Amino acid sequence: MDEIEIPSHFLCPISLQLMRDPVTISTGITYDRESIEKWLFSCKNKACPVTKQALHDSDLTPNHTLRRLIQAWCILNASHGIERIPTPKPPIDKTQIAKLLKEAKKYPEMQLKCLKRLRSITLEGERNRSCLEAAGAVEFLVSIIKSYDSTLLLEVESNEGSEFIQASDEALSILYHIKVSESCLKSIISNDQEFVESLVQLLKNGNYQSRAYATMILKNIFEVEDPIQLISVTPEFFAEIVRTLRDQISQHASKSALKLLVELCPWGRNRIKAVDGGAVFVLIDILLETSDKRASELALIVLDQLCGCAEGRAEFLKHGAGLAIVSKKIFRVSHVASDRAVRILSSISRFSATSRFLQEMLQVGVVAKLCLVLQIDSSYKTKEKAREILKLHSRVWRNSSCIPSHLLSAYPSS
Repeated sequence: MDEIEIPSHFLCPISLQLMRDPVTISTGITYDRESIEKWLFSCKNKACPVTKQALHDSDLTPNHTLRRLIQAWCILNASHGIERIPTPKPPIDKTQIAKLLKEAKKYPEMQLKCLKRLRSITLEGERNRSCLEAAGAVEFLVSIIKSYDSTLLLEVESNEGSEFIQASDEALSILYHIKVSESCLKSIISNDQEFVESLVQLLKNGNYQSRAYATMILKNIFEVEDPIQLISVTPEFFAEIVRTLRDQISQHASKSALKLLVELCPWGRNRIKAVDGGAVFVLIDILLETSDKRASELALIVLDQLCGCAEGRAEFLKHGAGLAIVSKKIFRVSHVASDRAVRILSSISRFSATSRFLQEMLQVGVVAKLCLVLQIDSSYKTKEKAREILKLHSRVWRNSSCIPSHLLSAYPSS
């Protein structure tokens, strides 16, 4: 294909590749469907890529004439190794989806088959996902998930119970992949708090895949949730999110669970609920095991939040490896991680430092690391936190032989 020049009007202005399914937008410019759908729906752009004109609708009109010309050109140049592009299938529309949903509601025995078709539609492209949302598929999927009953797990051997759980799992998967818009999410949760409770039940009783999807959907929900609802999250919810982290279902689910905790912990008594749910030990274990930069940053952010309360600090001190691993993350992950690690050490040393803890800080090299923070390029706030810690306990640490001589010179005067 490199040996022959492709006519310029056969190339997509976005991808600069031969168009396989040319479509025209309201500005009159033609693009390949896959490229313009990604531009409009994934990247959320509202202007024509070529003319920069604002688009008041996202209608895509198939350019059949151009497509036939491209196909004819492909046939003429078959001897050069160019394959004829297939005629694309017509895209799904809202009417077809609405008909599918109506059948599933009218005939429950067709529900699973309908869900599998919806999944296929969802995975075909961004435009289809927007079409599903506009046709009311999100509300239909939510209704299936809400009807999930954990007691059916006991009846899973029966064909009916098994199919029902399959339908719930399928609905959860589709709902996640649709990537529901913020406005639609807000509409669902403002009218129906039972949906969140249903997701918590799936976290509690579902299989690993369902728990992963439930966690990721909950993360999306709480990012747009009303602060009043953030305050009223139950201890059971925190226990299940912590269990998701402990079980290491998937990297994506773990990061979503960490982001959920970051979002929830600043509100009300949520820090105490998270501590009671076992979050501190699990977060320290994550820091011990992960080499992923973002996971380390998120774990340190949550741990910093939890060490802001007495209960969190008490749990931190109970873990034998907490101090060493937090100190180790300084300079080894990122500036964000270093800052949070120093903040954690600051919270403990200011409010919960015992003589044993202060000696441990010397022995595992934490004090030496704090001296290093003052010498190496760090943010002003991080340096100030480190300086405060060192000044606060200078009587215990200043003349210690555990601090290397080349770092002792950085020790601040009290």
